[in-house]
Amino acid sequence: MKINSAIGSVGKVGGDGPSAAAPSRTAGVPQGSPKEQVDISAFSARLQEIGASVASSPAFNAERVAEIKQAIAEGRFKINPERIADGLLDNVRQMLAKHR
Repeated sequence: MKINSAIGSVGKVGGDGPSAAAPSRTAGVPQGSPKEQVDISAFSARLQEIGASVASSPAFNAERVAEIKQAIAEGRFKINPERIADGLLDNVRQMLAKHR
């Protein structure tokens, strides 16, 4: 068996055609046969929509961060530990309710 003839059948490396390192997606599919079809569930499609909207929104409100920094620097920023604790407990209750 000749090694050179086997390499020629896989594809040439470099150039415009497919390479042996990156085979085409249709490798192994006979010409003229129907391609595979993938259906995405409605839930998965919704997750993709949510991901796109989250990615397009800013991660934080820079104006609000500047206001809080200024309030801390001036000593006007007050921390309310009861409010923080209530918020944490509410979040835990919501998570537990979802798992029941």
